[in-house]
Amino acid sequence: MHKPVLALAALSLAVPAAANITPVPPTLEEAADRAHSSDRYAWDFVEGITTEVGPRQAGTEAEKRGRDWAVQWLKAQGFRNVADEPFEMQTWVPGELHKAEILSPFAQPLVVQPLGGTASTGPEGITAEVVYFRTVDELRAAPDGSLTGKIAYISHSMTRTQDGSQYGFAGPARWVGSGIAAQKGAVATVIKSVGTDYHRNPHTGGAGFPDGVAPTPAGALSLPDAANLERMFARAKGKPVVMKLTLTPQLLGTTTSGNVVGEIVGRDPSLPPVLVACHIDSWWNGTGAFDDGAGCGIVAAAAKHVSHSGQPLRTIRVLMAGAEEVGLFGSVAYSAAHIDEPIAVGLESDFGADRIWKFESNFRDSNPALHAKIASTVARFGVSNGTAVATGGADINIARDQKTAIIDLQQDGTRYFDLHHTPDDTLDKIDPVQLRQNVAVWTQVVGILANEPGPILPKE
Repeated sequence: MHKPVLALAALSLAVPAAANITPVPPTLEEAADRAHSSDRYAWDFVEGITTEVGPRQAGTEAEKRGRDWAVQWLKAQGFRNVADEPFEMQTWVPGELHKAEILSPFAQPLVVQPLGGTASTGPEGITAEVVYFRTVDELRAAPDGSLTGKIAYISHSMTRTQDGSQYGFAGPARWVGSGIAAQKGAVATVIKSVGTDYHRNPHTGGAGFPDGVAPTPAGALSLPDAANLERMFARAKGKPVVMKLTLTPQLLGTTTSGNVVGEIVGRDPSLPPVLVACHIDSWWNGTGAFDDGAGCGIVAAAAKHVSHSGQPLRTIRVLMAGAEEVGLFGSVAYSAAHIDEPIAVGLESDFGADRIWKFESNFRDSNPALHAKIASTVARFGVSNGTAVATGGADINIARDQKTAIIDLQQDGTRYFDLHHTPDDTLDKIDPVQLRQNVAVWTQVVGILANEPGPILPKE
């Protein structure tokens, strides 16, 4: 009878002692591997913001709700110094009427969306002959005044690529096309959407006009509708193709946007922090899952996983920039506000949620040991060691302005421009397995950077 009692007493004394043992935190490599197998933070972020907020057009009440949501999420995950840093901007919204209709010779409707920053036709629309340009260069070669009273249509031949490089090839149709057409007298412009899908979903995005050139109405046709329009030109055999275009965007004037920030605080506040960035806004026509809710989830999740391996040496600062889509206003505002606060290195996630396949830095030559260390540790996740010089994402202007270290973690962009700036930018397009691979790679890279004691980009 006495032995069981004594055994129970011994056990009761042992339990509190065992309970006081401090668990050993995982190593950085273990934290990254756990993220690879079971991260929940990134999905939680992108699922939450797309479900509870949805589209987040810059400068609007919806973007404000998105920033508020992100602030609360960061606080709930234990981030410190969380804030919404406001800035003012001129705000454009798409309006309600988006119609394109061929009146002759083959009468039928086309699917169109307005381009950011462009003007309204008014609710009565504009009716005019359409002039077909296969490329922006063809448009540039058109004589001055040759488009007076006409609508310019601009095409391109964008194809899918892993590195997304065709965006730079085809993008000028949107970026500068309507401005060039306006200079030559066009009353409006329509473009073949800068994208690679063949859904009847136009790709919106910002359009630019040169100084002194008043914005004109401009819209993007879905790729199937653009192909249909081009067939019409071939069958018209020289007869005018006449379109009625109705787009009613509005300028709201000055409104407030903001940058959301939060930190995993490091042990040594004298060392410049690691800046990890994304953007919180989206266009109005999708829920901003790929562009860029996933990116914000990835960078915040990585910072959180790094903290699981112990307090890092350097602070990790998360920047969720506002108003990226309409002109990088958040990135510019953040750099202006913090230019005198040095950062050690900047990196951004803003190319969807598919797997990272290549690592690049701008210190391969100036700090080869650190570059090689990072490259070797991410190889186990299928990431190659790139030789190009990293230039950074749109929202880390401060890194370029300070001429500091930059890293690019290149994501597979093969299907990115199927979804980019379309109604198809929704949560169901995200592959959770590939999302976790992103978080694992980011955790490994950010953890190394945040525990690097020396200068990351030595001055030469």
